[in-house]
Amino acid sequence: MNKISKVLIANRGEIALRIIRACKELDITSVAIFSEIDVEGLWVRKADECYPIMGDVIQAYLNFETIINIAKKANCDAIHPGYGFLSENADFAKACEEAGIIFIGPKPEHIALFGDKMASKVAMKKVGVPILEGTNEPVEDKKEAKNIAAKIGFPIIIKAAFGGGGRGMRIVRKEKEFDAMFDSATNEALKFFGNGQVFIEKYVENPRHIEVQIIADKYGNVVHLGERDCSIQRRHQKVIEISPSPRLNQEVRKELYRISTKAMFKLGYESVGTVEFLVDEEDNIYFIEMNTRVQVEHPVTEITSGIDIIQRMIEIADGDKMKYMQEEINFRGYAIEFRINAENPQKNFMPSSGTIEKYLTPNGPGVRLDSAAYTGYKVPANYDSMIGKLIVWALDWDGTVKKARRALDEFVLEGFPTNIELHREIVRDEDFIEGKLNTSYLDKKMDKFTLSAKDHLQDEEKKISKIMQFINTIKNKKVNVRN
Repeated sequence: MNKISKVLIANRGEIALRIIRACKELDITSVAIFSEIDVEGLWVRKADECYPIMGDVIQAYLNFETIINIAKKANCDAIHPGYGFLSENADFAKACEEAGIIFIGPKPEHIALFGDKMASKVAMKKVGVPILEGTNEPVEDKKEAKNIAAKIGFPIIIKAAFGGGGRGMRIVRKEKEFDAMFDSATNEALKFFGNGQVFIEKYVENPRHIEVQIIADKYGNVVHLGERDCSIQRRHQKVIEISPSPRLNQEVRKELYRISTKAMFKLGYESVGTVEFLVDEEDNIYFIEMNTRVQVEHPVTEITSGIDIIQRMIEIADGDKMKYMQEEINFRGYAIEFRINAENPQKNFMPSSGTIEKYLTPNGPGVRLDSAAYTGYKVPANYDSMIGKLIVWALDWDGTVKKARRALDEFVLEGFPTNIELHREIVRDEDFIEGKLNTSYLDKKMDKFTLSAKDHLQDEEKKISKIMQFINTIKNKKVNVRN
């Protein structure tokens, strides 16, 4: 008999709404929490029950003692953390267990293991996963770190030991740049993660960032749901994600699947997870990290595999066995996800916020929009700048790119700057059309994109002007007939 009948969602925005929808289809009661400034959140309205957390608007989603207390009072069986906030906090997962509440995610020990970048590298190497040359222990002393970097050979990359999302990460191409970059990386790591420890790795120039989606149950069954190409990034933060990866060598693809599933089986991993790799220009594979949560980009995998990742995540936490074997999972077509952010690409991606004055969303076959936005919604400046995710699908790559152009051209969001215009430029770029992608793609293209970002708006204004002229002409003719 299943234990989960009521789930508290320890998150906000589009991912909270996404989990609510999954719960409804599983006949599970959903419970939302919200900060003072999120009272008008769409997920708050759509949940079966909702509870405010007063005080600091950031801590509202981080104070797990308060969240667990609410879950108890609401008689919740489980908590889903979504992504960000507490989703990769091993202490939170353990506290849920101790409170008799199911944590919908991996075991605390796996969250702790993969939250420690050095320990995870060592663990993955032991189970046969190729890793980048670098340190296996945290480095705090600048002189020691510089000596290690010199032995590895420049370029190297400095990474926060207990972080992610591109924070606390610096590329050092020359020895004379090391001191300043080390200070910058450790200071940022301390600010965002409360720990300034870093590790040093060999830096791979112009790689593709490829990740493999894993699902594993409590009974040793592990399957993959294909790969995603996350190479289009800005400052190591993903902007566009694609499944499957265009132009990826089929043998490399098979090897990525093999080593990912084998590693998770050997480590006894449970729940969903994402094994992330760099693939260099010679098709060498290097493990970089493991994410023990649902990814922002999970929709592209859902569309190409036909599997609801959030629902499977809940069912596995509830003790269910895997519903299918690897050979029963059929992949179809290509999917692209565009992160729609409140930011200004023409001003170094400066975050923006404000009220959505006009909101016309794309639709039609092969178009999905995961968002909690609506006309009149006030986008706060206190959280991540992502407003939503536009996902498109078609049977082949060319058709998917054309679908993306059409959907992005239909998308209207007014009230503050967004990156929609940038996405419109990207899907018209020849390298993107041909699937020639690597992690330096966006850096090399930005000057071109930001210079032409207004073209689409000018075309729309011309169309509107012609339509208004036609309407006025018709009105004048009607007046003349009456006279």
